Amino acid sequence: MDLITKGGPLMWLLLGCSVIAIAIFLERLFYFHRARIDVGDLLFGLRNLIKNKAYSEALAECASTPGPAARVIHSAIRRYSSPRTELREIVQESGQLEVPKLEKHLTVLLTVAYIAPLIGLLGSVLGLVDTFVQINAVGGFATVAEISKGVYEALITSAAGLMVAIPSFVFYAHLRAYAKSLMHDMESAGIEIVNTICDLRVQPSDIISFRHDSSEQEAQEGESNSDSGSSAN
Repeated sequence: MDLITKGGPLMWLLLGCSVIAIAIFLERLFYFHRARIDVGDLLFGLRNLIKNKAYSEALAECASTPGPAARVIHSAIRRYSSPRTELREIVQESGQLEVPKLEKHLTVLLTVAYIAPLIGLLGSVLGLVDTFVQINAVGGFATVAEISKGVYEALITSAAGLMVAIPSFVFYAHLRAYAKSLMHDMESAGIEIVNTICDLRVQPSDIISFRHDSSEQEAQEGESNSDSGSSAN
């Protein structure tokens, strides 16, 4: 409190910036921790459900799983009967809607990292101006101790600004890397669920029926050819 008092009113502004930076860091860290899931395990369970045509159970599983990857998968399963190209567009659009949620408040954190040194510099300049105004008011004479005290109090805000800016930028870099990792998981999940839905559409019964129909057609053509040959004889 003594340093805040000596630093001037801008120290309270820097204190508020530090509180905002810490609050954003803790909120985003908690959000990212909840959004982090094992995409491989989720897709493995959904593959079995999709294979058995249990789309309702698959949707319920996605709805109960937190995170952007689960929501992207949910959007694709809802339109499981759509063509592959349309499914890709659905996944891309859903992923684009999740990006702002992941980057929420990160711009504010970066802004704090940028403006905190400037606020500290402004406080130092104002403190030096006030010191020299006081020296001028007493006739322009001052001891070294008085000048040192004024410079010391003026530089407090610069130090405080750097103390706020450096951790804020570190927080931003860490959260940004975390957000990119979640975006990568989200994109991978979207690609995998589209491939899974499209690959499991072709049923073995359809293939057997196709082969059976082809064999019957060949048999009919053989009989007709043999009848034609006997008639010619």
